[in-house]
Amino acid sequence: MPWDVVTPIDNRKAFVKLALREVTSFSELCDHFGVSRKTGYKWLHRFEAEGQKGLRDKPRVPKSIPHKTCQAVEDFIREWRLKKGWGGSKILQKAEKVAPHLDMPSATTIHNIIYRLGLGRKRRRRTRRAHPGKPYTNPKAPNEIWTTDFKGEFKLLTGRYCYPLTVMDEHSRFVLECKALDSTKHDGVYRAFKRVFREYGLPWAIKSDNGSPFASVGLGRLSRLSVWWIKLGIEPILTQPASPQQNAAHERMHRTLKAEATKPPRASRQAQQRRFNEWRDEYNYVRPHDTLGGDYPGEVYEYSQREYPERIPKVEYPDHFEVRRVSANNGFRWNKQYVPASSVLEHEYIGLEPIDDGIWAVYFSWKLLGFLDERVLRIEDDLGRIKRT
Repeated sequence: MPWDVVTPIDNRKAFVKLALREVTSFSELCDHFGVSRKTGYKWLHRFEAEGQKGLRDKPRVPKSIPHKTCQAVEDFIREWRLKKGWGGSKILQKAEKVAPHLDMPSATTIHNIIYRLGLGRKRRRRTRRAHPGKPYTNPKAPNEIWTTDFKGEFKLLTGRYCYPLTVMDEHSRFVLECKALDSTKHDGVYRAFKRVFREYGLPWAIKSDNGSPFASVGLGRLSRLSVWWIKLGIEPILTQPASPQQNAAHERMHRTLKAEATKPPRASRQAQQRRFNEWRDEYNYVRPHDTLGGDYPGEVYEYSQREYPERIPKVEYPDHFEVRRVSANNGFRWNKQYVPASSVLEHEYIGLEPIDDGIWAVYFSWKLLGFLDERVLRIEDDLGRIKRT
């Protein structure tokens, strides 16, 4: 036999019935039902005024809103939103010119009215990704850490910009690449690194700043380039923002490059590349280096024993991990719900390791990206922030 369900209204009816019969004192009756005397009198007075209907909960909507935007203002906002698709700031500026008699609210309030009228969609607040902190350095052998960066762009005699991409072995100071590119976009950088990997082999880590295409502000600060590095078994290391001293050896090499190979600029990108090649040979095999005790970088550097694989290895995870594929909508399904991840991980597999009740560590290959909180279906950088909520 099922249990009888007692609703709050049933309790109020029983309370009022006993109160009207005066079988006990009002204070004892309130104590028995677990309400204050003020609340008890409220329900009794409502019953006397309205009957059983008065025992229902009253709506919490206020009867009047003194600060409510007037209809004329809403009509003006609706008109220009539908006509031009403008946002709050633009509509406010228009009202000041053509309808100064209207008491317009702030631009933020206009934005909210647009959303309330169903004429716009609020943007999802972007999560700020934490920086992993100061990078480790001081490699003990060649190919432990390579460093990379762009030496600031400069104009060639043709008027076109040149973007020198540089790659250096941090231990030996050997410059592996100085490539004259026409932009900092992914494709050109990818091709340059692929050539370097094929010639010299793979390092264990590559240190860079936080700029594109080496990093992003997304999940794990991953970029398309760093995703490729991770799949090759290369750890991306990021310097802290506005901290060029954390890549000091590379910055010092850039000073020499600028002084010796970019002034004066050449007539074309091809001519500038020839000058870069000449400079790189001189830097590696002719110019003694103080940090190396007067040796040339080419005397210290050794080719990596890790060859570049023409077929990228498949990312695998331990058996106790839950594995999910990031779809074309930049997220994955978790308990039949959508969890946003990152566009650079599209069609890649990520692994989730249980670490607490409803909390999972999220990995791409061996790199920890953050922590999934099942309560909010969002990946956070800071485990402490999840446990505080």
